[in-house]
Amino acid sequence: MNLKQLGYDKFFEEHFASVAEGNYSVGRVALEHKRMYRLFTEEGELLAEVTGKLRYQASERQDFPAVGDWVVITARPEEQKATIHSILPRKSKFSRKQAGNTTEEQIVAANVDTVFLVNALNADFNLRRIERYLLMAWESGANPVIVLSKADLCENIAERISDVERIAIGVPIHAISAEKNNGLDQLAPYLTEGKTVALLGSSGVGKSTLTNALYGEDKQAVKTIREDDDKGRHATTHRELILLKNGGIVIDTPGMRELQLWDADESLSHSFSDIEVLAAQCRFRDCQHTTEPGCAVQLALNDGTLDNERYSNYVKLQRELAFLARKEDQRAALAEKARWKKIAGDRTRVNRK
Repeated sequence: MNLKQLGYDKFFEEHFASVAEGNYSVGRVALEHKRMYRLFTEEGELLAEVTGKLRYQASERQDFPAVGDWVVITARPEEQKATIHSILPRKSKFSRKQAGNTTEEQIVAANVDTVFLVNALNADFNLRRIERYLLMAWESGANPVIVLSKADLCENIAERISDVERIAIGVPIHAISAEKNNGLDQLAPYLTEGKTVALLGSSGVGKSTLTNALYGEDKQAVKTIREDDDKGRHATTHRELILLKNGGIVIDTPGMRELQLWDADESLSHSFSDIEVLAAQCRFRDCQHTTEPGCAVQLALNDGTLDNERYSNYVKLQRELAFLARKEDQRAALAEKARWKKIAGDRTRVNRK
């Protein structure tokens, strides 16, 4: 395999040069399964495990390789295996909070150039969900592109696009039908050689169908939506990096019915810049946008220039990020306390000797 075709560029070359020694080489993570990894390398596809040292030094989930990562390896092509020694720095990463009560980052895809936020133009179309995905896409460091799929099932495409334009200022929007092979030419500029696109969206929006259309044949399993509510069922069950025949790279991901935020304070201001501009016009700098006189936000809500649902979602996301920050601070404090307790215990054992 050609490393350039896999997305290996000067950024990764320079970082690899600083750690390269002996018979080290590089590979890109195409699939992860229970701490086993399938890598794309110059020697072909290899099955890999991390070293005991890397496993010992990894304190959290994000310290392990993720799909899209470039890793430093020793390859054993005669066995079709490799050992992963370290992870090269990530240019971008799309993360979410891991499901459950734990406050831990889960990396969905790494080293992505463009994020296709796929949303179906059927009864499950949801602007608030698009806002949430867009927020995380900006935070990832990749460029977001909104792909409105299943255009063949929608009779008011122009109206839907107009609705999305109001909440995704300056973001490219493309309406397509992968099933009918319509509009796919609009996506070609994002999928040139060495460029990586991650497909993100809820179950049933057509990510796997789109992957198959871009690949040129059935690569991913496809499931139909439920007829009673137009919501989807999981077709993709794992994240996977797929090389397209034209040289582009796609990372297909499982549908996420719920996307919990992770570290997106700056992106909140970016995604809701219209509200931030209004807030800056309030009479009082500490305005809470409730009953204060001279509140530009309340004025915009009352005259209809600011959508009530959009503002409510903005406030909800603010609270979610604040709660996450408090939980993260608490977790960091407990980890620091445990670290010093361990150091104190080690010193006590040394003194006793």
